[in-house]
Amino acid sequence: MAKLKLEYIWLDGYTPVAGLRGKTKVVDGDPDTFSLEDCPMWGFDGSSTKQAEGKNSDCALKPVALYKDSTKRNAFIVMSEVMNPDGTPHPTNARATIEDDADTWFGFEQEYFLYQDGRPLGFPESGYPEPQGEYYTGVGYKNVGDLARSIVDEHLDLCIDAGINHEGINAEVAKGQWEFQIFGKGSKTAADQVWVGRYLLLRLCEKYGVDVVWHCKPLSGDWNGSGMHSNFSTKYMREVGGKDYFESLMEAFNKYRDEHIAVYGPDNHLRLTGLHETQSIDKFNYGLADRGASVRVPHAFINDGYKGYLEDRRPNSQGDPYQIAARILRTIITVPTP
Repeated sequence: MAKLKLEYIWLDGYTPVAGLRGKTKVVDGDPDTFSLEDCPMWGFDGSSTKQAEGKNSDCALKPVALYKDSTKRNAFIVMSEVMNPDGTPHPTNARATIEDDADTWFGFEQEYFLYQDGRPLGFPESGYPEPQGEYYTGVGYKNVGDLARSIVDEHLDLCIDAGINHEGINAEVAKGQWEFQIFGKGSKTAADQVWVGRYLLLRLCEKYGVDVVWHCKPLSGDWNGSGMHSNFSTKYMREVGGKDYFESLMEAFNKYRDEHIAVYGPDNHLRLTGLHETQSIDKFNYGLADRGASVRVPHAFINDGYKGYLEDRRPNSQGDPYQIAARILRTIITVPTP
């Protein structure tokens, strides 16, 4: 038996973007066999997170996923849902709104900026660096510096150590902008892991004196915004598909355009302008390999008889992957299958 450190993390009640919260519980257990089922329910003061009033402040934490924390000895991260005292999901619990479906797969591409002293890493104290062009997947101090590379590589290792299905990283189009990709089988898996990946990055940057800026358009002018492109597929899309079903699916995405935009992250009008690899926020379209479309259709999808996955490029970097997954799946369910 050992003393295990369990970092319970959850989403608070702040709007329009929920923040991550965390606190540590110490329990006795075997680190080699400890599992999610061994994690007890816990609680917190909801009046301090905009999730309850002071006169009735108790909120409950329901463990839903467990990850190893390699930064500490005998430690785990416990992703948790916020519950009411009566056991029902709290109104801020977006995870509980996702339809459970083991055969729905999501892949999220999380873009973000790294900031220090009020400006993106690599920006001069005044003015701007060279225009966009060489930063995307760039190499060399001029393009990516050294601190950013250290952070993103260390973050990658932390995610892999945790058991997150991290699929890669790259420097993005704007200087100081980066991306990590998470894929998961099951309607909630990837969303859980994006939140844990965000938590690990935020906590890692504490020791470097660096802030993570998730906002979708922190820089005005001719600089790319930050998205969270959402790749999705169902068992039917992967195994049956077909042109008629695809076109019906896109009709549904167009029909519910406003409902999607409502949960795709705040200030998206600043990013979805029709420029910088986006479609305008008030339009919906799809296109083959088109990064300026609302939905990008991969060549492999068409070549395989309209089967596989699609990429919704409208969600932004501040979006809640729980809300995004819930809305995409809700729209898919409206489309009948033969």
